[in-house]
Amino acid sequence: METIDHKYKKLKSFIGKMEALVVAYSGGVDSALVLKVATEVLGEKAIGVTADSPSVPRFEIEESKSIAQSIGARHELVSTNEIENDNYSQNSVNRCYYCKFELYSHLIEVAKKEGIKFVANGTNLDDLGDYRPGLEAAKEFQVVSPLKEAGLNKAEVRELAKKIGLKIWDKPASPCLASRIPYGNAVTTEKLAMVEKAEVFLKAYGLKEIRVRHFGGTARIETPKTDLPLIEKYFEEISNYFHNLGFENTEWKQFKSGVLNALIENLKE
Repeated sequence: METIDHKYKKLKSFIGKMEALVVAYSGGVDSALVLKVATEVLGEKAIGVTADSPSVPRFEIEESKSIAQSIGARHELVSTNEIENDNYSQNSVNRCYYCKFELYSHLIEVAKKEGIKFVANGTNLDDLGDYRPGLEAAKEFQVVSPLKEAGLNKAEVRELAKKIGLKIWDKPASPCLASRIPYGNAVTTEKLAMVEKAEVFLKAYGLKEIRVRHFGGTARIETPKTDLPLIEKYFEEISNYFHNLGFENTEWKQFKSGVLNALIENLKE
């Protein structure tokens, strides 16, 4: 069994062979680890590029800037317009494909401008087991996945990130805001704004791993079981705030990652 140190060496070796690299950098632990190691190995020849769109919470954009600065990485923002693509906004089960296609189109342009041949993402081994149509877009654009190539799964990504001093090593996963809207329901800037405001409000209570699912007039709060008593305690206050956002009803349940992916088979029937 390979040690984490050996996989770290493999990661550095793989990235080193690129000579220069544009990293699809969201500010999450996976892409931040790739950017940190790329900066260590390639210096100024590594660039982290973050998508700025209505589906990305503002606090995530600001945090991506802060993290990049803390690791001494070059960092750029690019405005993406996936929501203007009907294939995306209609919210079919392959919505993520169109989002990633838009993102990688911009990253390829950044790479060309910089004279860089390679674009990388933060895909790890565990990502290959879930429904992720965005991986098809990565394949089409020949995007490389250093974490996968080094044989790192999610737990090992966090372990390595902690080992080399990445301060967000334990940051919860935070998919884009569009992932809160069930497949088949249109993605709009208004819905995304409602979800973002709702989640920011909940974070003020100290909640970290939360999702607010947008089921039309109903907001469904999902949080780990240990946080449910807190939601229950302040439910009336939360419900009133959500009502002012435009939600007629508010409910809550235990968080489970990928819960909306479970609806895919129903949509296919």
